[in-house]
Amino acid sequence: MKLFKSNILLFLGMFLLMGAHSHAQEETEGVEFTMNLSKEELGINERLRVDFTMNKDGDNFKPPQFEGFNVVMGPSQSISSSWINGKRSFSKTYTYILVPTARGSFTINQATIEIDGQTYKTTPQKVDVTAAVDKPNSQKTVDDVADENLHLVAEVSKGNPYLNEAVTVIYKLYVSPNISVTNYRPLDNPTYNNFWSQDIPVTKHTAQNGTYQGKPYRYVVLKRVVLYPQKSGQLDIEPLSLEIFVDVPTNRRDFFGGRIYTSTSKTVSAGNRTINVKALPENGKPAGFGGAVGDFDFSVTTSKAQLNASESLQAKVEVSGKGNLKLFQLPEPELPSSLEVYDPEYEESINTYSSGMEGKVSNNYTIVPSFRGKYPIPSISFSFFNPDTGKYQTISSEEINIEVVEGPTNNSGTVAGPSSNKQLVVPTGDQFHFININPSLSAIDEERFFGSNLFFILLLAPLLLIPIAIFTFKKREAIASDVVGNKIKRANRLARKYLSTAKKVLGNKEAFYVALEKGLHNYLKAKLHIETSEFSKDKIMGILSDKNVSNSDIQGFISLLTSCEMARYSPFSNVQMQQDYEKASEVISNLDKQL
Repeated sequence: MKLFKSNILLFLGMFLLMGAHSHAQEETEGVEFTMNLSKEELGINERLRVDFTMNKDGDNFKPPQFEGFNVVMGPSQSISSSWINGKRSFSKTYTYILVPTARGSFTINQATIEIDGQTYKTTPQKVDVTAAVDKPNSQKTVDDVADENLHLVAEVSKGNPYLNEAVTVIYKLYVSPNISVTNYRPLDNPTYNNFWSQDIPVTKHTAQNGTYQGKPYRYVVLKRVVLYPQKSGQLDIEPLSLEIFVDVPTNRRDFFGGRIYTSTSKTVSAGNRTINVKALPENGKPAGFGGAVGDFDFSVTTSKAQLNASESLQAKVEVSGKGNLKLFQLPEPELPSSLEVYDPEYEESINTYSSGMEGKVSNNYTIVPSFRGKYPIPSISFSFFNPDTGKYQTISSEEINIEVVEGPTNNSGTVAGPSSNKQLVVPTGDQFHFININPSLSAIDEERFFGSNLFFILLLAPLLLIPIAIFTFKKREAIASDVVGNKIKRANRLARKYLSTAKKVLGNKEAFYVALEKGLHNYLKAKLHIETSEFSKDKIMGILSDKNVSNSDIQGFISLLTSCEMARYSPFSNVQMQQDYEKASEVISNLDKQL
């Protein structure tokens, strides 16, 4: 009997030891750490999802290098835990979204993690990347959709211009019809080093239809700038960077069947652009070339051909046309030394368009002869480079003769010749007028003012205005003290204002119903003396019922508010909007009679 009991105890001990060993072995052998791929073969334009899943929580997770791929999202982490029939189920997953960088066969190497002091590794898996497919089926995030449907492009008019030739850069934001842009803000504006730049304001951002990489897009011109390169060689145009706020449609729908949109923001950049600026040719360059590049006309004119000594005339040297009008010097005339010449007044009339600067610039010289005689103004030459023909052109003015018919004779024997002596400019116009020494003056009327009718009217007028001012002051004081009445008047005016606004925007669903709802609210605010924060359908129904308003008018008012709310989610026709406007006028009229 004792032997039998000792055998039972020995058997139970061995059973318990085997159970404990089995439980420990299950804990060790039950750990799972796996790598799952969304597909083993994908196109170069598709995305690969990689999940690293474990059935027990661990530490020090280390992903592989993902050679041949770029990580566009991740790691994102998800955990699930549940109890089923008294048994705990646990799962933890690290997820990455990858895009391939080239075609070929790639290996997703091992990932590692530490669980209960032991290191576990996943099994490497191969992925084949093929040519692009027509319909990529990888699941895309909101950011993925925004990236694929939003592009900022800098369009450069010329990639190989001449020095000082106009180059136009137009920044266009291309947006796919699949998303909508709500706003944007600049992050980094280019400085345009080595360029003379002129912004062309974009007054209105109007969406236009276009194509981007062969696909239909809408685009908006955000910025225009005209650049004139100031040095030859390769010049970089710095990128424009913007933060764009967009609404992206999801696969979910609201209660009324409308698609639900998710808002996100993306940073887009136009990228660096490099242009190769050609130096102006040395072959054929005129000696007096001053850096003008474009297509110009040149003229020299004078305001008079004959005058007397000590009178003045104006000589104008003018260049007009299209080109770098602000970036060169005008040629100077060579005038005889016996003429008194003042420093020129510079004038410009220039407009900057997408093609460059157009207009005219001129120097106006004031000339005053001191002696009688004939004075020639020699021909002046103006040279410019025409980038359309790739050649220099020179225009010469005709010689101009000025004759001074009256005045003293120059007895110094000095020969009239060119001179560079000039005096400080004096404002031109009327500085050479003579003083009138024979003024026409008339005697002052000696009729007496004191004691006249006008004298007594002006004397008594302030006394008559005193009672009128007192009455007006008391009336305004009474109106100002009526606080409630003033609030009602303001609310009535506001209600009429919003109803009239709703009438003006008939056909524009959102604007119409916003204006209509505000008009209804302000009408009640005026009539019932309740604040906007107190508005609710139950509150309105209760107050109108207390005022003995008919049930049909109450329901009509509530149905209008419901239409305003429904308009945010459902399409409304122009006919429905017209009916709602007429109904609002009728309901307000009926409430007016009962309130």
